[in-house]
Amino acid sequence: MRIDYLEDVPEFIPLLAREMAGHWRNIIPGESYERRYEKLIAHKNRDQLPLAWVAHENGVPLGTSALRVCDLEGREDLFPWLAGIFVMPACRGRGIAAKLCEVAEGKAWEWGIERLYLHTPDQQGLYRKLGWRSLELEDWNGVKTEVMIKDREASTTKVCRADSVSLKEPYGY
Repeated sequence: MRIDYLEDVPEFIPLLAREMAGHWRNIIPGESYERRYEKLIAHKNRDQLPLAWVAHENGVPLGTSALRVCDLEGREDLFPWLAGIFVMPACRGRGIAAKLCEVAEGKAWEWGIERLYLHTPDQQGLYRKLGWRSLELEDWNGVKTEVMIKDREASTTKVCRADSVSLKEPYGY
């Protein structure tokens, strides 16, 4: 498995957009393939937010993660956010989400960010195992979601070198 910036593997955007839109369609009002596609296009960055990564293997995308300025409307006071963690249904249970989180967290710590936020309606157990702690409950489109927090000083995630996610030196897991 490799993890690269989304910018380096844009050919995966159509499939990711379709799968992610299907997954979040029941929670996010107006969610569609087109909306998700445009959102992924906006994440084709390396050195500014938003940016995303894709785990892939043998030419097939396995999942994605992102860093964003904000990921929960009404909580723009919290910055920045680990977001968009998605693993293809057939690939779940392999630790892919944990590796995707590690890469995104590493980039945040490399940038000197001291604290990250995320929200999840149903994956609190996964994030607690990764060192996240609960901050509060919020309403997300009529669904209770838990806002979680992770501090750099409490993290065991390695700070990634700037060159470790380039085409020459992709993450290989």
